[in-house]
Amino acid sequence: MPSLAKLEDRPTPSEVYNWKIYAYSICAAFGAVLYGYDSAFIGGTIALSSFQKEFGITAANKAAISANIVSGYQAGAFFGALLSFPFCERYGRRYSLLLAAFFFTLGAGLHLAPNADRGLAPLYVGRVIGGLGVGAVSLTVPIYIAEISPPAIRGRLVGLYEMLLQIGGLVGFWINYAVNETIPSSRKQWIVPMAVQIIPGGILLASSLVLLETPRWLRSKGRIEEADKNLSILRGLPEGHPYTVQENEMTDQQLAVEAQKTHGGSVAARLREIFLPGIRNRLFMCFMLFLIQNATGINAINYYSPTVFQSIGIKGTNTGLFTTGIFGIVKNVATFIWLFFLVDRVGRRPLLLFGALIAGLCMIYVGGYIAIGKPAQNTNGITSGGISAVAFIYIWTAAYGPTWNGTPWVIASEVFPQHVRTLTQSLLSASQWVWQFVIARATPYMFLSMGYGTYLFFGLLTLLGGVYVFFVVPETAGIPIEQMDGIFGFRQTGAGTYKSDPEHESVEGKDTTEHVEG
Repeated sequence: MPSLAKLEDRPTPSEVYNWKIYAYSICAAFGAVLYGYDSAFIGGTIALSSFQKEFGITAANKAAISANIVSGYQAGAFFGALLSFPFCERYGRRYSLLLAAFFFTLGAGLHLAPNADRGLAPLYVGRVIGGLGVGAVSLTVPIYIAEISPPAIRGRLVGLYEMLLQIGGLVGFWINYAVNETIPSSRKQWIVPMAVQIIPGGILLASSLVLLETPRWLRSKGRIEEADKNLSILRGLPEGHPYTVQENEMTDQQLAVEAQKTHGGSVAARLREIFLPGIRNRLFMCFMLFLIQNATGINAINYYSPTVFQSIGIKGTNTGLFTTGIFGIVKNVATFIWLFFLVDRVGRRPLLLFGALIAGLCMIYVGGYIAIGKPAQNTNGITSGGISAVAFIYIWTAAYGPTWNGTPWVIASEVFPQHVRTLTQSLLSASQWVWQFVIARATPYMFLSMGYGTYLFFGLLTLLGGVYVFFVVPETAGIPIEQMDGIFGFRQTGAGTYKSDPEHESVEGKDTTEHVEG
């Protein structure tokens, strides 16, 4: 199948692309369902009249309570991404995922505790604790998958994180619609969506028990025999096969250089390392990609989708939830196309450029319609202009889904060397949660004070993000992790330094071989 063609860095046996590499990646990536479901269900659940009635939510306090409930999750995730770094580095990726699943499941259980007598305090605590688990997942899953992946399908496998995130989101959107349609207004109506999130938490707990630790991490800890065994299983090749021997040699050479840089792996040395030109340029680039990803307005729509569609002219809770469910379907289909047809064939950079242009223009159109059409003043239902605005929200989703939704995560997981990868992923995951926290906290107030200007703001930032990608972001698709230094114009020189290497500033002319799967 041409859609599954792979651009390889070296001739690769077909056994390398076996079902096990996909199975282990899916088991790890299931952690994304935790976040995807939450981002979709929470906004619709707190918009249910049964929830608002039980906890005395009125027009006067709705914005503040909504912001507290949503943003507490991001606050917990920020600290989860940072605090899981030393654990992930010392005890491995597998045990880090196990711990993350425990915290998330505990937090999900606390979501069931609030009632009219206890108030929302247990929910706030549960949001923070669940966020700790999701923050750890956002750090660990991309690292785990990137470290076990063959280069030719690394983007596809890391992209499974995004695919499962969107599936979780789709379930969350439609759960809200289903309970609103089928369950009378009562405590049960809002408690069911809260309870469902325990299911993916339990699945991740079980999945973490069967995962193999990554060979790269094992070799970095001197556990060579175990690393060789795991790599043999993951590649579907016998131990001692020339392909696995070459991969081990590349990893060992990289680790030897990195051991010199970090004086045996001290955290202080790694912190110093990320400020060297060869790393800090990549770190800043990824910081900006995550900032732009959130500046598109994706989390404003995810968390407050009923409010978004109401601002366009959609009337009624049920209609708003149905429209939101369609939004989730469009986003899932777009992400599926990205995962299987685009990320490893088209590359990272063209997708980001295309997505920024189309998504930015769509957001500006929606803002322009609200400014001119004033749908809030229309009491006769949605107009033809409102229908076009809904269509542009869906076009925005179709453009964002296969571009900015998952591509920054793929780039962040692949551009850093082994000795700082966990640290940089921790910092980048934390930064992503900071931007989400800011958006989640600010969005209710932005809708109140800025109105249509909210959409114009997101649209202009998205277009500026495209300009940034055009001038700064290189292509990384199909490049082995061990060769990323050359892509950024630097080569490692041994004792803790990077040297500018103009001859390797691009990958043009790199010897590649195309292998078509199936």
